[in-house]
Amino acid sequence: MRSGIHNKMCWSRALVTGLALVLVQMLCLEGVPISIDKTKVKEPEKTPEEPPASVDTGLHYDRYLREVIDFLEKDQHFREKLHNTDMEDIKQGKLAKELDFVSHHVRTKLDELKRQEVNRLRTLIKAKQDLEGGNDIAVDHQALLKQFEYLNHMNPHTFEVDDLDRLIRSATKDLENYDKERHDEFKRYEMMKEHDRREHLKTLDDDDRKKEEEHYEEMRKKHADHPKVNHPGSQNQLKEVWEEADGLDPEDFDPKTFFNLHDTNGDGFFDEQELEALFTKELEKIYDPTNEEDDMVEMEEERLRMREHVMNEVDSNKDRLVSLDEFLVATKKKEFLEPDSWETLEQNQAYTDEEMREFEEHLAQQEQDLNLKAVDLQKQRDELERQQEQLNAQKIELQQAVEHMERLKSQKVEPPPEVHVDGNDIPEIHDNQLQFEPEAQAQEHQPAQHIPQDTPQGHHEQQNQVLDQHGLPQAHQDLPPGHHEAAQGEHNMP
Repeated sequence: MRSGIHNKMCWSRALVTGLALVLVQMLCLEGVPISIDKTKVKEPEKTPEEPPASVDTGLHYDRYLREVIDFLEKDQHFREKLHNTDMEDIKQGKLAKELDFVSHHVRTKLDELKRQEVNRLRTLIKAKQDLEGGNDIAVDHQALLKQFEYLNHMNPHTFEVDDLDRLIRSATKDLENYDKERHDEFKRYEMMKEHDRREHLKTLDDDDRKKEEEHYEEMRKKHADHPKVNHPGSQNQLKEVWEEADGLDPEDFDPKTFFNLHDTNGDGFFDEQELEALFTKELEKIYDPTNEEDDMVEMEEERLRMREHVMNEVDSNKDRLVSLDEFLVATKKKEFLEPDSWETLEQNQAYTDEEMREFEEHLAQQEQDLNLKAVDLQKQRDELERQQEQLNAQKIELQQAVEHMERLKSQKVEPPPEVHVDGNDIPEIHDNQLQFEPEAQAQEHQPAQHIPQDTPQGHHEQQNQVLDQHGLPQAHQDLPPGHHEAAQGEHNMP
């Protein structure tokens, strides 16, 4: 198993300018157990070990990168070429050309991995579009995939030499920028913390503000009051680990033995995690999670600064790994034997006054923009409420109109049943069945000749009006003799 791990780490070192750092992070084991005296620990019997746990690189295509590496490592030809390839050749893409000689099984699996990754990116693009409310807009996946430089989007089906070359270059660039992004994020964190403190002071009266300022200065002094911090990677710093963590006599310090003790996976290299484990004792001098004045976010930034400093001084080939040879060479330098003092974060403010001013201006602009949006949203809300009130009023009017129509319908009397009249019989008409049609109502408003009802002619005229309203034949009392029969004949005609 040791040889397997060694092969993995050699693979990591060879690809460090491309995929190397990824492999280092993925294949490293747990950090050194600093509280154990390794010279007094009995070696356990060798048992089959589990593969080392992978460490997330922080890249958004981390899983795809891991899977590609795992399958390339399974090809004997590619692995052999890797160990014989110069770093500059890897940078120039010569190693990627060896993909043409990889076994068919591995190539087939790489094709499948690429198709899955392209589908994943398309799904992410579609999800982002849905969140932005563009459900009805056609998505140009080809155009959007251009932003992902680590694969060739023009060929979404097969994994080719260009895909491996792109993956190496992208991983190199992204990982080189990773530490810078962490520093920038920490700087924003520190400026926001200071901004919040200043804003809090504005809410206090003079007495409380004075007390708060005094408390702040007191916490700063307590944090700065700690034992001397050794220069990371110096002889004094490593001897302290040798004595306190390893339980050995500092007079017997031996760089090679120290290296082997803290090369936790035995691959012959210090990776970034193994280096950072060496700084734990120094960090414990400055930070205590139980102290109010100590910020654990700042502690991780300090750890990062220490690791970067050692890498810059010791990692001569810039592969982000420290070999035994590089380590031994560094222990002979003046910087190792007589180092300068190490300035901690409280002595090195993460931001300048100008950066703080620009940051607060940016926050003020953001707040102004948010306020304008809030005003606009409030106007939209008021308009929607006004429209809702109009709709409610229209709804009430419509309901009232419907209710009015229902009342009118319920008050309407059914017309009298149809009556068949034979001869001169006149149907009985009740007063409550007399319904005046619009024509009759119109006639009521027209001036008519007044005929007294107490005369026979008046009574006869009134009777004819009633009969006429119901479509019945009129009485012909005043017809001359002989005309009654003619009227009767007209009435009996079909």
